[in-house]
Amino acid sequence: MKRILHVIAGTLLAGLCSAAAQQATTDANPLSSSLSVSISTHTLVVPPIAGVPFSATAVIENKRFQEDGTVAETRLINLIGRDSIGRTHGEMRQYVPISSNAEPPLKSVSIYDPQAEILTEYTISTHIATLQHQSRQRSSRTVIETQNPLVKVEDLGASFIDGIDAKGTRRSVTIPAGASGSSAPLTVVDEYWYSDDLHEDLLLIHKDPRTGEQKVMLTDIKRGDPDPSFFEVPEGYKIVDINPPAGAPIMQHNVTGNAVNR
Repeated sequence: MKRILHVIAGTLLAGLCSAAAQQATTDANPLSSSLSVSISTHTLVVPPIAGVPFSATAVIENKRFQEDGTVAETRLINLIGRDSIGRTHGEMRQYVPISSNAEPPLKSVSIYDPQAEILTEYTISTHIATLQHQSRQRSSRTVIETQNPLVKVEDLGASFIDGIDAKGTRRSVTIPAGASGSSAPLTVVDEYWYSDDLHEDLLLIHKDPRTGEQKVMLTDIKRGDPDPSFFEVPEGYKIVDINPPAGAPIMQHNVTGNAVNR
């Protein structure tokens, strides 16, 4: 999926980053990030990059291995987007059985304004919207340790996903026998299909033999600015400013998160 988003109930691995030294993190390219990747299972985080507006539906499918040997399959969708000035919209929804045709119920929405550095989160059940100042996290570009004998990075070439050019990368991490309670080595595989144009992962696949598989895919991708209401709190919500008192430490907003609650 695209650059994702705040993406969740379970973290797959941990941390997306990129961008030039001392510049705001703006990229989720796996070749410019740390060895682990964080994907939120409830919502995706879209980086607040100006000049690259889009909207899309993020489809998230999970296959979880159960203790009784069965496999639980669930899915959810999240509507995500970004406008020309870099404002972002992300959602948190409930999972439904993969066989269900019902739209997963919406729980909450997060809107981030990088110019005002304000994170707005509104909850459907309470009709309360909170506003909090969050500066964008600053970080220097990191480089993957490709010499690590337990990590294998493969170039999967180029492809089209929903009509957009994407570059594929597969990262395999070998977990030695005994390190995770297993008598044999395990291999955790992450596959990314990344768009340089949109600065987003269009498709993410995570496979872990201990837990199952997660697939995150962007569909119905539309270029251009979403409707302005996408970045506004609906009428009828109580607005609560939760900014800390003057002089208190200011939280930082991880613009690559991941996770979906990444």
